[in-house]
Amino acid sequence: MDNNERWLIEESKKGNIDAFEELIKDYKKSAYNIALRMLRNVEDAEDVSQEAWIKIFKSIRNFNMESSFKVWMYRIVVNTCIDFKRKKNINAVSIDETLDLGSGSEIQREIADDSNNPDILIDRNYDTQMVNDAINKLEDSFKTIIILRDIQGFTYKEISEILSCNLGTVKSRLSRARKNLKEVLENEMRS
Repeated sequence: MDNNERWLIEESKKGNIDAFEELIKDYKKSAYNIALRMLRNVEDAEDVSQEAWIKIFKSIRNFNMESSFKVWMYRIVVNTCIDFKRKKNINAVSIDETLDLGSGSEIQREIADDSNNPDILIDRNYDTQMVNDAINKLEDSFKTIIILRDIQGFTYKEISEILSCNLGTVKSRLSRARKNLKEVLENEMRS
């Protein structure tokens, strides 16, 4: 943790909203993307992100300066998403399916492809959709760990802190999640 971040945290603990805004500005987009991937709905992701920021601001006084602020903050974001899903009984997670923008509007997020070769584009889109469908069939704990490690790129240690579990649990859960994902994909390919 650099001195500027430490100072912003200390100021935020005193209730300085400007310092808090400065502290979280680089994390907002990533936190929103995690919520969007977990919840698959733009309005829900915005609401949950906002709720998470409020929780973070209210509880920053309890933040232990010995640990990473980034990991502590993402733990609150992930837990807020999980709580929201429990309340709403939302089970689906997607990387790039159609997203509900509210007011009857929807968008289809697509993964960019720099290739002009139509065959490669078709194959890649088919493969992406197949993986997304397979991820959606996993149980929530497996979806979450795949999103954090394989999509967001968090380290095992960071995931351990975000999910409040030990490193061995993260490794074994990720291994089981990948194994289950592989099995689902193999079954899809046989169909």
